[in-house]
Amino acid sequence: MWMQGLILALSLALLAAGADALVRGASRLAVRLGISSLVIGLTVVAYGTSAPEMLVSVLAAIRGNPDIAVANVVGSNLFNTLLILGLCATISPLVVTPQLLRRDVPIMIAATVLLICISLDGRISRLEGLLLACGAGAYSLLCIRAGRRREGPGKDAESGRLRRGAGWLLGSGLVAAGLALMVLGARWLVGSAVEIARAVGVSDLIIGLTVVAAGTSLPEVATSVVATIRGQRDIAIGNVIGSNISNILAILGLSAAVVPGGLRIGPQLLQFDLPVLLGVSLICLPFMITGRLFARWEGALFLGYYLLYSAYVVRYATGHARLGLIADLTASVVLPLTMLTLLIEVVRAVAARRKAGRPV
Repeated sequence: MWMQGLILALSLALLAAGADALVRGASRLAVRLGISSLVIGLTVVAYGTSAPEMLVSVLAAIRGNPDIAVANVVGSNLFNTLLILGLCATISPLVVTPQLLRRDVPIMIAATVLLICISLDGRISRLEGLLLACGAGAYSLLCIRAGRRREGPGKDAESGRLRRGAGWLLGSGLVAAGLALMVLGARWLVGSAVEIARAVGVSDLIIGLTVVAAGTSLPEVATSVVATIRGQRDIAIGNVIGSNISNILAILGLSAAVVPGGLRIGPQLLQFDLPVLLGVSLICLPFMITGRLFARWEGALFLGYYLLYSAYVVRYATGHARLGLIADLTASVVLPLTMLTLLIEVVRAVAARRKAGRPV
């Protein structure tokens, strides 16, 4: 057990280091192409930090562990939205751009609804996986076309430096090194997680929703928190939203496409985790609409939600299949209080915009 735990910790370190190198290299190449910071966050950084999830899920699917493959994506999206967004907003309020409200958050919600719809039969087929992957490609092209900007003669020194061959070479080298580290880390992570689950009698599903999901989301945590501290809030929030979209469309799509029978969706995911993911995705929209600012108290509330969800997962893993006190607390206190708070905030935001003479 201790050896598997050591391998698990080392694999997480490799994933984090590999993702950091990949993001740095991809960002250099993106600057060379003249892509805005929000688009970099939604595409380059989002795909870079989601690379560990992709490698882990695809490898788990190939090795015959579909529960880890699917739970990794669902758990990572919940981790991204509740914990990472909550943590970043608690550090510094996040300004939400109109583009995110009009396009990217609705696409994230639509992708989650689509995932639930195609999972109702208990399986994501290879054809459905290919369609999801095509959707990921279409979304990336949409972001790049919408955010591509023309570089004038006053481009900054970094862009000028990257126009030379050395910039391309360094960026490509970082991308290659990052991918190599993440491939190795993903192989070790899946193997050690499965061994630990079998040794302690915990299902692959629970391991995927917790340890693997949190571990593969470490690059998102580091990237978004550092971007928030440095004032690059477009990258911070774009990284989370873009990662959630790519996790569903690209990662689950590729994972289902590489397995002859597709991916099996367990009843636990259908009955609880996927509905929770949909609810979390839906609640993002009104929170962000209120003044187009994701405030500190809203971030703290999201952190509380993640603690509540984690408490349920731990309770389920220890044999308490019934929600008990957690379900009663959620239904009678948390949800009504959240809905009331959102209603008040929306009314206040609408009144403030009308008073200022701005369109609602």
